[in-house]
Amino acid sequence: MEECCEVVVTGADAEWLGGYTRTLVEERLAACGHQLAAVRSVYRWEGAVHDVPEVRVALHTRRSLVPAIVARTAELHPYDVPCVIALPVLDGNPDYLRWIVGETRDPER
Repeated sequence: MEECCEVVVTGADAEWLGGYTRTLVEERLAACGHQLAAVRSVYRWEGAVHDVPEVRVALHTRRSLVPAIVARTAELHPYDVPCVIALPVLDGNPDYLRWIVGETRDPER
């Protein structure tokens, strides 16, 4: 079976992130997205330390679709350098993992 992963993306606005997640699911780049609100991000950007509220989504997808998700995020995301990181799924419910593969497109499309 194709390898699955979780792709984490953050954004400043829950409404925007919800629409972004829906777009990726509609385009079959992700099977689903689990959105969390009230994430606190502390980071250094352009020489200053920032401490801001953000929202986060965990997308479940095929590992082979990560480059397409990175590219699509670059098109849609308002940040100059959006957080898009892929985390491996080492194991899980085989039926759920098959569902992820079945609900996402082949990377060649």
